[in-house]
Amino acid sequence: MSLSTFAGPVVVTLAYLLLYYGFVVHVGVMKARRARVYKEKGETYDRYFTPDREMLAADRMQLNTLEQMPPFLVLLWLNAVFVSPMSATIAGGIYVLARALYPLALGKRLGRGVRAMVLVSTVPGYLVILYFLGALGWGLIAGQA
Repeated sequence: MSLSTFAGPVVVTLAYLLLYYGFVVHVGVMKARRARVYKEKGETYDRYFTPDREMLAADRMQLNTLEQMPPFLVLLWLNAVFVSPMSATIAGGIYVLARALYPLALGKRLGRGVRAMVLVSTVPGYLVILYFLGALGWGLIAGQA
């Protein structure tokens, strides 16, 4: 087994982690920006108890990416090892691109409901997860026949 065999899944993994940490930095920047805005207005800003819609959107972007990370990365690598590194790379790339669209689809401010545009990001992501599960399931069934 060589690294070149799994270069694609490695790149996808690194891209996902880079995207995630970009969202983490965004949350920090947003926190500082919102605290400054509240201070200029003479109001107290409490990071966790002030219902600031811009901060809520930043949090949702980062935390949703975090909660999807374990199933995505586990299934990506199971598929790379047991199904095909190439198909894992292509599907994983689609997943990362869809996840990168999440902030655009979500918008800058989180309201009472979630915008339907979020489906542009989440549906392809869930389809990739289903593909990974199906490919592994098919591999198990076909391998036992």
